[in-house]
Parts: sequence; C-alpha cells; structure tokens
Amino acid sequence: MMKVSPDEDRAHHALGSGAGGRDLWSAVAAVTAITLPTFLVGTLAVQLRQSLHFDPAQLGVVVGCSYAASAVFAIPSGRLVEELSGLRMLRYATLVCGLVMLLIAAVVQSWPELAAALILAGAASSLGQTASNLFLSRRIDSRRQGLAFGIKQAAVPLAFLLGGLSVPVIALTVGWRWAFVGAAALAAAAVLVLPHPRLSVAAQRRAAAQRPRHEPTLPLVALALGFGLTLTACSSLGAFLVSSAVADGLGPAEAGLVAALASACGIAVRVLVGYLADRRGRRHLVFVVAMMLVGAAGFALLAMGAELRAAVLFIPGAVVAFGIGWGWNGLFNFAVVRTHPRSPARATGITQTGGRLGSVVGPLVFGILVDHLGYPGAWAVACGEMLVGAGTMVAARALLAHRIRAERSSAKIASGR
Repeated sequence: MMKVSPDEDRAHHALGSGAGGRDLWSAVAAVTAITLPTFLVGTLAVQLRQSLHFDPAQLGVVVGCSYAASAVFAIPSGRLVEELSGLRMLRYATLVCGLVMLLIAAVVQSWPELAAALILAGAASSLGQTASNLFLSRRIDSRRQGLAFGIKQAAVPLAFLLGGLSVPVIALTVGWRWAFVGAAALAAAAVLVLPHPRLSVAAQRRAAAQRPRHEPTLPLVALALGFGLTLTACSSLGAFLVSSAVADGLGPAEAGLVAALASACGIAVRVLVGYLADRRGRRHLVFVVAMMLVGAAGFALLAMGAELRAAVLFIPGAVVAFGIGWGWNGLFNFAVVRTHPRSPARATGITQTGGRLGSVVGPLVFGILVDHLGYPGAWAVACGEMLVGAGTMVAARALLAHRIRAERSSAKIASGR
C-alpha cells in the first residue's frame, strides 16, 4: 500500500522525475486556466465592446473588478491554502474559473454582468496563484524551483497568447463567446490532470497546525508595494495592448497576432530567467529590478509608436514591455518563496495583494488616461510607473536583506557561536 504523506504538499520530487514533471505541468495547466478569464476580456476587447456596448474607461472598470477581488482575497487565500493544502485549493480555483467562463459564454449580455463574473474569477485566481506557489515549493526539488516557478509563471503570458490567437481563430469566425467555451474546456482538462488529494481536510489541518511560526511581515509589505507599483503599468498590457494596436491602425487580426508575439516572448523570458535563477543562487531581486528598468524602455517605445502611429516602434515596444518588463514575475515569486520557507503561501499572499491592487488601479487609470490623453499619454504614464516601482523594489530588497542578516545573527547567538 502507498504510504501517505503527512502533508498533502510535502511530496518532494526532482523536476526531471515523472512525478515532479506531472506536478509541474498540471500546475501550469491550472494557472493558465485561472488566468484566462481576465486576459480573454482584454484580447477580445474589441469584439466585446461592440457586442456589450462599453467604452475604454468601462473596460478598465471590468478588468479592475477582477483584480480588486484578487486583492481583497489574496491574504485570506494565503492562510486558507496553508491550512487546507495547495493541491486542494488549486483544484477548486480552477474549477470555479472554468464555471465562470461558461457563465460568460452563455449568460452575460452587458458590461456590468461581465464585471460581476470577473469578480468571482478574480477571487478564484487569487486562491489559485497562492495555492500553486505552495504546491510547487513543497513538491519540487529546491535545486530546480527557479525553473519550476519560471515555467509556472509562464502560464500568465501563455493565457494572453491563447487569448491573442483566439481573436483571428475563434472570435472573428464563430464569435467571441466560443472562445470562452474553449477556455472553459481547458479548465476542465486542467482539473482532471491535477493530482487528487489523498488526505482529508481534518488531517491536512492537523499537519498545518504543526508548522513553525510565520516570518516578519514588514519586508513583505515593502515588497508588495514595489510589486504593486510595477503591476500598475503591466496590468494595462493585458487589457489595452490589442485595443491600442487597433487604434494605431492595425487590423483586429493583426493586433491579436501582436499580442500573441509579445506573449510568446514573455513565455520564453520567464522560463529562461527561472532556469538561470537555479544557477545564480542569489541576488534574484537585483535581477528583477534590472528587468523592470528594461521594461520601462519598452513602455516608452509603446508611447512613441502610438504617437507616431508607427508599427516599427509599437511592435518592439510590446515585445520588450510584455516579455522583459513583465517577465520577472516568476523570479519574484521564487525569491519570495526562497526567503520565506516557513509559510510561502502566506508570504506570496501578502505580496500578491500589492500586485493585485496595482492591477486594479492600472486598468482604471489607463482607461481614464486614454479618454483624456490618448494611448501615447497613457503608455508614457505607464513607463513612469515602472520606474517608480523599480525604485521601490530596491528599498524593499534592502529591508529584506536586513531581516535576513538579523535572523542569522540571532541564530548564531542561540547556537553559542
């Protein structure tokens, strides 16, 4: 008889092993599914606006509702995941997002109804993200976790890639509702490939009660602030990149392909950065800041491309902003998990709160800026947000380093050395 682990998330596997590979790819499938609702709204925005009759500012409200729900639920989700297991909560979150996408396809007839659906999807997404972080941190060998988090976080641009491809393949042929039906089918498949929980809820709670105390919160709050400021800019990419490309003169199908290209670069960068993280071993947040600065240059190219209506500037700007400027997400989560090993779900729940709040403010502000300044001005403001976020992340890293040094000193004193 198979020996049952005392903790659902404590089964460690090497990434190259069969079990480790299944854990990773099932997590990627689940995270892709829970990310799809919001990104599909962004990539299908042109068709949705024509069908449901709303403007760019209202699009910002719709997307902002998803991120607002994620922000509100981020910290509670971290606690819930630590108590009930990442595996169990990841399955639940994926199932809920699949049902939401079916609801959008079958029922939604106005933008307020779409916003209401995305509120539920946002809460489920928050639960799924923290659950996947705990799931991988406990089940993948620590020597391969950088790559694992890079691949897992590549599910975010993968969702945007699928959304971009859905424009010419589905939305412009059989209609946007069928794109949500297809995404719901992906969510159902992800639920099926995830491992089944082997422990009861009561047994999992007993295992969780035996874990050590949590780490200090102040460095996490600082990291959350830097994360949020930067996500204020990055979240506008998912909601407005396609709409901006169309406004600059590209056709809807071409704009969808630009989103797909940018997403493909995002996937490649996140995987590569995770692979390199396992070989560097340290200074991960320094690399995150460097990528943010490069991303700011990408947003500047988007602003110039929109101003000059020049695809030769807009397309590289989209690739750099999405690929590099948003390609550090997996590395950031990996760094948070590595520096908070006692409670990775709680830690990433706190930092995710900052990111989700930034993602609420970003589309809302961006939509208003588009109405008043046009896309050139909105992308220029996003560039500034990236720069401020990078500066805040530098300060956050200093606080975290101070906490780590203090803990090491305390450990040496306690051991008598």
